[in-house]
Amino acid sequence: MAIRALVFDFDGLILDTEGPIYRCWAEVYEHHGQTLELGLWQTTIGTEGFDPALELERRVGRSIAWDEVHERRRRRRDELQALESVRPGVAEWVTEALSLGLNLGIASSSERGWVLDHLERVDLVSPFTCIRGRDDVGVAKPSPASYRSVLEHFGVSGEEALAVEDSVPGVRAAKAAGMWCVAVPSPLTRGLDFSDADVVVGSLADMGLGALLARLSPEGAALRPPS
Repeated sequence: MAIRALVFDFDGLILDTEGPIYRCWAEVYEHHGQTLELGLWQTTIGTEGFDPALELERRVGRSIAWDEVHERRRRRRDELQALESVRPGVAEWVTEALSLGLNLGIASSSERGWVLDHLERVDLVSPFTCIRGRDDVGVAKPSPASYRSVLEHFGVSGEEALAVEDSVPGVRAAKAAGMWCVAVPSPLTRGLDFSDADVVVGSLADMGLGALLARLSPEGAALRPPS
């Protein structure tokens, strides 16, 4: 069955928003004499539930005046994220998808406004005709809700869609929605177990969309069919 839709994750996949978020939280921890371990942070990427503020208070054994701390952290986050550009290969995949007549969507665990603000900054809103965030579906990945909502909007089945993900919960969400999935680990997720993905590439610049789609066939394909 032909692929009719290409659905991207956002954070860490289209833009490396996650690196700056981790870095500014790590700086907050350092200011309080603590270390925010990368391994701990990696378990939270692409989902929700971990509260770094509560964890820091637990470690230092006291409450923290968060208003000022959060204000400084957000300024630092915005400063670092403003330096980020679209990740390698993303623009080329978008262009190729449009040339192939594919529907283009985004399924994110972030809120829709967050995604739109960043897409507008890098002038990449218009190609995506369906964007679903956590606030649209009420739950984050690994729930497949955001992917299923995009599929429903486009009127396509899971096996007619390819998801592009950088996180383990994201891959699991895509597979739970019955989709094909290519994993592109971000600087923060490299080294994690992406064995649930159909293909893992170091960068979207390493393989064109057309080349990957050519492998989505029953005959001799290196990919497993969607579960």
